[in-house]
Amino acid sequence: MDFYTLNKEEEIRVLRTISQPVKNIDGQLIEFADAMVEAMLGKGIGLAAPQVGRNERFFVVRLSEEEDPLYFFNPQIIGTSEKLSSYEEGCLSIPETWAKIKRPAVVQVQAFNRRGRPFTIEAEGLLATVIQHEYDHLQGKLFIDYLPERKREKLTSHFGHDLYPDLTREGK
Repeated sequence: MDFYTLNKEEEIRVLRTISQPVKNIDGQLIEFADAMVEAMLGKGIGLAAPQVGRNERFFVVRLSEEEDPLYFFNPQIIGTSEKLSSYEEGCLSIPETWAKIKRPAVVQVQAFNRRGRPFTIEAEGLLATVIQHEYDHLQGKLFIDYLPERKREKLTSHFGHDLYPDLTREGK
């Protein structure tokens, strides 16, 4: 399974597109999500469907190989804390690029699990950060979007492509 990156313009378009809801959590989709978990082993701790070429609203998280993976189908963030925390984030879609990002320290999420059952989770610490990072992918957003423009351009200038295709740059 290949990761979509900022190295190719056609992949940037997928990464920048708002994902569509999952219509059916079936065996084929679960098999694909399981393959995503395997693909990120030793490389990352979260992976969203757009990062592997599917603009569908789901992602997987596995903070360590000792822990069971978490599956989030059609997730919705329903609450965040006012308190923020910072974490040095990286991304499989933005190779060899890291930056300290501030996000809410606690997040509440509703989603469906791999059996199609709804669940709600309140996460804090690293799990909260990863959930928000992966959720952003479903919104067509990357962690570098939180950076000031100059810093973002310095970190990403080597990609040589427009990182905001068909998007307005207002407010950035």
